[in-house]
Amino acid sequence: MTNMRNILLIAAVLVALVAVPPFLGLGWQNALVNILIASLFALAFNLLSGQAGLLSFGHAAYFGMGAFATLHLMLAIEDGLSFPTPLLPLAGAAMGLLIGVVAGFFATMRSGVYFALVTLAIAELFHSLTPHLQGFFGGESGISSMRMPWQGFVFGTVLEVYYLTLFWVVLSVMALWAYTRTPFGRLTLALRDNEQRVRFLGYNAHTSKVIIFAVSAMFSGVAGGLQAISNETANYALFSSHISAQVVLQTFVGGATIFFGPVVGAVSFTLFAYLVSDLTRSWLFYQGLIFVLVMLFAPTGIGGVVQHHLRNVRRDDWLLLAGPYALAATGGVLIAGAVIYLTETVAVLFGEEYAVQIRNAEGSLPAYEMFGAWWEPFGIATWLVPVVLLAAGGAILVKSRGNILKCWEKMGREVGEGAHEPAAPGVAK
Repeated sequence: MTNMRNILLIAAVLVALVAVPPFLGLGWQNALVNILIASLFALAFNLLSGQAGLLSFGHAAYFGMGAFATLHLMLAIEDGLSFPTPLLPLAGAAMGLLIGVVAGFFATMRSGVYFALVTLAIAELFHSLTPHLQGFFGGESGISSMRMPWQGFVFGTVLEVYYLTLFWVVLSVMALWAYTRTPFGRLTLALRDNEQRVRFLGYNAHTSKVIIFAVSAMFSGVAGGLQAISNETANYALFSSHISAQVVLQTFVGGATIFFGPVVGAVSFTLFAYLVSDLTRSWLFYQGLIFVLVMLFAPTGIGGVVQHHLRNVRRDDWLLLAGPYALAATGGVLIAGAVIYLTETVAVLFGEEYAVQIRNAEGSLPAYEMFGAWWEPFGIATWLVPVVLLAAGGAILVKSRGNILKCWEKMGREVGEGAHEPAAPGVAK
C-alpha cells in the first residue's frame, strides 16, 4: 500500500510538472527551471554527503566545471560542430566525472573534517584561478554562447528550456535512485555507517569512495550544464563558496537521510529566494535562521519530520494532533512576526537611506516608515510590539509543547505493549 501511494504521488508530481508550466508566466517558468537544477545538484551532493557520509564543502567546483564544459560545447556548435542540443548536458557530466575522479582521489585519502577541508580547498583553488585563465574560463567576465536550434526545436523560449531541464532532471533522478538499489549503493551506506567493517570484509574503501565521489561530481556537472544552457553564460562566481554552502543548506534542511529530502530543501529555499528576495534585503539572514532552527529542533530535516509522521501517525491520530499542532503553529507565527519586525527595524535604522534622513534632520532621529505605518525610534509602541509578540508566542509554544508530548505518549500506549513508542519529532524523550 505504501509503495503504491508513493508511486501515485510521484506520478501526480510529474503530471503537474509537465502540464502546469505552460499556463504560468515567464517568471515562474524560470523559477521552476532553477528549482529543478537546484534539486538535481542537491541530490548529487547528497549521494556523497548523506549516503556516503562524506561532507563536501566544495561541490561548486564540479557544478561550475560542468557549466563551462557545456558552454564550450555550445560555442563549438555555433562554429559548425554537428551535435544535438538536447545532449549538451553530457559535456557537463563528462567534465564533472573527470574532475571528480582526480579531486576525489586526493580528497578521499582523508575523512571527517580533513576531507571537508580538502574539498573546500579544491573549490577555492578553482575560484581563485578561473579569473586569470582567459583561455578556458574567459577571465572575470566569463564566457557566453547561444542555444542553437535542433530538429525543429528552437530552444529560444524559457518553456522549451524548462522541458529540456525536466527531462534531464527526471532521467538523472531515476539513475540516482537506481544507484541506491544496487549492491554498490548498499556499500555506499555501509561506508557511512562503519568504514572499518567494510575494510574488514575485503573491500577497497578508498577506491569505493573515489567512485562515489566521481559519480556525485558527474551529476553535479549535469546540473551545472543545465544551468549553462538556461543562462547561456557562466563566470568564476559559479565556483564561489556561496554555491557550495547553498547546496549544503538545502540538503540538510530537506533531510540528508532521505532520498528526496534534498529536493524538499532545494524547492523550499529556491522558492523562498524567488518570493522574498524582492521584499527585503535581509532574506539571506532569514534563510540562515531557518537552517539554524531546523538543525536545532529537527536535525533530520523537513523530510525526516514528514517521514516520521507518515510512519508513526495513523489516520485517527491526526485528529488528536491537530489542535496542539495548530496551537504550536500560532506561537511560531507570533515569534516569527517578532523576529521579522526586529530584523526589518534594525535594517532600517542602520541603513543608508535612514542615515541620509538623519543628516537632513540635523542629527535627530526622525520617524521611519515600515509595514505601512510610521514608527518613532524611541517610541514605546515601537519596542512594545516585538516584546508582546515574543512573550505571547513563547508562552503558546511552551503550552503546546506539553500538549504535543502528551499526545505522542498517548499514541505510543495505543500502539500496543511491546511496540516501539514513537517519539515527538525534534523532542528528546
